[in-house]
Amino acid sequence: MKQNDVLVVGSGIVGLTTAYQLLLENAELHLTVLEKEMTVAIHQTGNNSGVIHSGIYYKPGSLKAKNCIEGYDSLIQFCKQEHIEYDLCGKIIVATKESELTALETLYQRGILNGLNGLKYLSASEIKNYEPHCIGIKGIFVPQTGIVNYKKVCETLRDKISDFKNAAIEFGFEVQNIQNTENGVIVQSSEGTRIEGRFLVNCGGLYCDKIAEMAGEKLDVKIIPFRGEYYSLKPEKSSLVRNLIYPVPDANFPFLGVHFTRRISGEIEAGPNAVFAFRREGYKKTDFKLSEFLESILWKGFRKVAMKYWRTGLGEYYRSFSKRAFTKALQGLVPEVQIDDLVPAGAGVRAQACDREGGLIDDFYIQETKNCVHVLNAPSPAATSSFSIGKHVASLILEKLKK
Repeated sequence: MKQNDVLVVGSGIVGLTTAYQLLLENAELHLTVLEKEMTVAIHQTGNNSGVIHSGIYYKPGSLKAKNCIEGYDSLIQFCKQEHIEYDLCGKIIVATKESELTALETLYQRGILNGLNGLKYLSASEIKNYEPHCIGIKGIFVPQTGIVNYKKVCETLRDKISDFKNAAIEFGFEVQNIQNTENGVIVQSSEGTRIEGRFLVNCGGLYCDKIAEMAGEKLDVKIIPFRGEYYSLKPEKSSLVRNLIYPVPDANFPFLGVHFTRRISGEIEAGPNAVFAFRREGYKKTDFKLSEFLESILWKGFRKVAMKYWRTGLGEYYRSFSKRAFTKALQGLVPEVQIDDLVPAGAGVRAQACDREGGLIDDFYIQETKNCVHVLNAPSPAATSSFSIGKHVASLILEKLKK
């Protein structure tokens, strides 16, 4: 049986940055990343919109705010070092009605408290200087926001990890069972392969709670999958959006609302909405897995969420099945967008941790035991924050290795 100092489950960006940070601290570590797919960044990381977040949304002092600011700098540095294309193009957050102005002011103040320089309040006419086709009564320009291809970042991390002599990534290794031993853990794949490690890092994303339970954890949270569906503007209509246009988010709902994003490829993406998915990897409306569906709806916390947000949820589902309704939401920001300007552009699924009392966990949530560190909630801006999260998780493991 192969022996390791550290096993990392998951080759999304958080798992890869954790492994990379561990190896930077100790190049002699015997480390293996376990990934059920045949390449990196297949799920959350590979299906996000590629935004480098500034940190303006997050409560000062929260793990999100701290890790976003620190991770932002490390991500940019890594992209420069590895010649990965990125663009700090900035974005505007736009209030389209009077009732949103208080929330807009809150965002501005959060940005200041989180150390963002160069934020600008925009009048209705000044919005046009940044996005000529956008309407709003007031806005904020956030110069730090950027775009990058996170899959390319992950592919580079994969190659960097593989350069260390005692490190490897085992693709096609789906974790089936975890056994705690006196000296660490033994992880078994669905095909019966067994691998041993002194410590385990769980960055399993959509299945992180299941992996934690395999390791013997009693959890007060469960992952609830939410699908975000995207459209793209047809190339001949891409001039309607220069960079990124966001609405003022609903402070009570942990999603940012449908928005426009220029991808690093030049494509203009519109969305996403946020609908409950009927399976954890439910990228299509028709994707359904009975056991996972039942597990979600029988969770006490999810039923409370459904009762609390049923109106919002119905609106999201309506937009999911009605392209016309989706278009109408986008027209609130850019009225010239027409239904025929949009083409389907895939979907992603967000692993949203939900507690027993119906709280959708908004911050990063990491649980530590004797042999394991479990990353149980890493929502947006996890990709932007990944180098900081990875450094933090690596520090927890390095402390254990010293004992």
